Amino acid sequence: MKKLLFQKFIKDNFKIFSAIILSIGSIVWILQSVSFLDFVTEDGHSFKVYFYYTALNFPKIIHRILPFAFFISLFYQIVHYEKNNQLLVFWIHGVKKIQLINLIIVYAILLAFFQIILGGYISPKGQDGARSFIRSSNLDFFPSIVRPGKFVDAVEGLTIFIEKENENGMYENIFLKDDLGSENKSQLIFANRAELLNFQEKRYFKLYDGRLVKIHNKKIDTFEFETIDFDLSKFATKTTVFPKIQEVNTKILMKCLIYNYKNELQKFTAIKFLRCNKTQINNVQQEILKRFYLPFYIPLIALIASLLILRSKENKEYNFTKFLLFAVIFFVIVTSELSLRYSSQGIVGLIFFTLLPILTFVSIYLILIKNLKHKI
Repeated sequence: MKKLLFQKFIKDNFKIFSAIILSIGSIVWILQSVSFLDFVTEDGHSFKVYFYYTALNFPKIIHRILPFAFFISLFYQIVHYEKNNQLLVFWIHGVKKIQLINLIIVYAILLAFFQIILGGYISPKGQDGARSFIRSSNLDFFPSIVRPGKFVDAVEGLTIFIEKENENGMYENIFLKDDLGSENKSQLIFANRAELLNFQEKRYFKLYDGRLVKIHNKKIDTFEFETIDFDLSKFATKTTVFPKIQEVNTKILMKCLIYNYKNELQKFTAIKFLRCNKTQINNVQQEILKRFYLPFYIPLIALIASLLILRSKENKEYNFTKFLLFAVIFFVIVTSELSLRYSSQGIVGLIFFTLLPILTFVSIYLILIKNLKHKI
């Protein structure tokens, strides 16, 4: 009977937890997706790139909100069980309070390992995959950023101005400034008419009746043309294509950290997307702690929430205890995030961040055992 009760408790929590994390995650994801629309409207990427980018960022959202969602689900479940006398069923069938608390702790530890996998491997891989779509995008939705009457500089090294677009889809009075990838060279193109065309997955402007001005080391060459093609496929978006540190593979971060501790940063194999040096090492250390140590605050959250089991709703101090424990857990979550930021700033911050969950957990659990020793 105890096994069935324990299974029901875990199943009920998993249902509540899943509903909460998916609901909150979906809301955050939708809000974030709206902000990512700039990739299409401002930077010229296709809706396909936009869809993949937003979808692959969903694991990151789940990873960030998981501790809070677990806290809410567990706290709600215990309060709900107490309100409907479901906890009383546990006690009637011989389940000790410490046994139920131990079950919750084991469940929380398994959830912490899941968050480690999610934050250490799945989320970075998803975010890097999302960034790779930006890197490989060839601005195939270029028409969305071409706006008559406005200067457009959404792509690196190119400025476009179009006076108007006629009813046939032909642009009139177009100006292009191409930096040619150099500070000493550039070219200006003026054309009376232009059209945006595709050929073999390449996009280009076909320009009619205009003038091209080439500038090289302050020397100017000018010639007129009847028609020329201006290739747009060589230009890249101004969207950041280099992954942020939270998108870098865990193995690379660990390698950087190991070489730093050995004082052998000069031997670190150059990685295009990570500069492993003394100025960056603090961020690397903080990211490693966030991925592999921050999840161990989850068992502490579970233990504090479990203390609500010790009080019956008939107790006059039940409501006060409920609000107090809620506030304490919220404080623990906020403290864990704040201390993470200072964990890489010095030895004091690192010690505080790493020892806080361990010492607090052990202290509470020992006090708990002492108070329940006659009921175990």
